[in-house]
Amino acid sequence: MDEWDEGKQKFLEVVQGIDQTVQVVIPTKPTNSMFLISLTKGPNRKFITLSEDDIIDLPSDAGICAKVTKALQDAVAAL
Repeated sequence: MDEWDEGKQKFLEVVQGIDQTVQVVIPTKPTNSMFLISLTKGPNRKFITLSEDDIIDLPSDAGICAKVTKALQDAVAAL
């Protein structure tokens, strides 16, 4: 598994830890090194933007993990 796959897997684990009913769509390629990620729960949809570096560093950097977890908690709460 490469860095990108590890980061994506960790991202999905964080989302599932917050709310298992949320569906996630992560684009296969970034735009300007940023990913526009879709979070859907029932009829509601919210988008969050994460840098490619944040996703790659997510499994290994506790600071980035905390930042991404907080952003996801806020986004899921808004759903």
